[in-house]
Amino acid sequence: MKIGLAGVGHLGKIHLKCLLKTKFQISGFYDPDINTRVEVEKNFGIRSFETIDDLILSSDCVDIVSPTSFHYDIAKKAIVSNKHVFIEKPLTESLEQASDLVQLAKKYDVKVQVGHVERYNPAIRSLKGIELKPGFIEAHRLAIFNPRGTDVSVVLDLMIHDIDIVLSLIKSEITDVRANGICIVSTTPDICNARIEFKDGSVANLTASRISMKNMRKIRLFQSDAYISLDFLQKDAQILRIKDQESDGDEAAMTITTNQGIKILP
Repeated sequence: MKIGLAGVGHLGKIHLKCLLKTKFQISGFYDPDINTRVEVEKNFGIRSFETIDDLILSSDCVDIVSPTSFHYDIAKKAIVSNKHVFIEKPLTESLEQASDLVQLAKKYDVKVQVGHVERYNPAIRSLKGIELKPGFIEAHRLAIFNPRGTDVSVVLDLMIHDIDIVLSLIKSEITDVRANGICIVSTTPDICNARIEFKDGSVANLTASRISMKNMRKIRLFQSDAYISLDFLQKDAQILRIKDQESDGDEAAMTITTNQGIKILP
């Protein structure tokens, strides 16, 4: 299968390096900046196309890593050309654009995937087989400021990952959303806090900032039988439980289950 890359900026180059390690045949790439095209073609030995239409025509699927404002137009062109599509998050600038792409994908019977890569982080994957019934979820996703990505709010730039994870963990309808955001260094909100309430009584409190002094990507789950801490940067998970010591009768103990095994703390 031949895959074409739309956009070879900072993130696009990362995609290109990853694609070079796969079994995909890279048909080439497109970027509107001619200097970038010359540089990437020279450094990676990959063919560049002068138009996005030529790239789509020469590919079986298209990896879209352009600025968000171009996602919809590029994806629509690819889908109506019967090409499969991978789109970096956020999917589009608006819900209406996203809904239209969903309908087009069904109409033309092509696969469309969005880059919610945190679903595959070892921290979240290590929870497979564990019964999760969180009553409260707290998430913090903080990043050192980078001008790239400020064309959309921090909700679509960063918090979208945690929204995706929360919705995959809580199987209940949303009953209420309350959020506040503020612009600090860009024209779209750079800091946001959101409280999401669900029909089953569960609550998620999400905080995202792209003007932090350090990077942080953590989610904490609180449920009746456990406290679960996930660190997406360290790719680590810890599960704390309180239960009776089997060996010493009624003395309580805390068990910590991590990616590396189980510890018992007296």
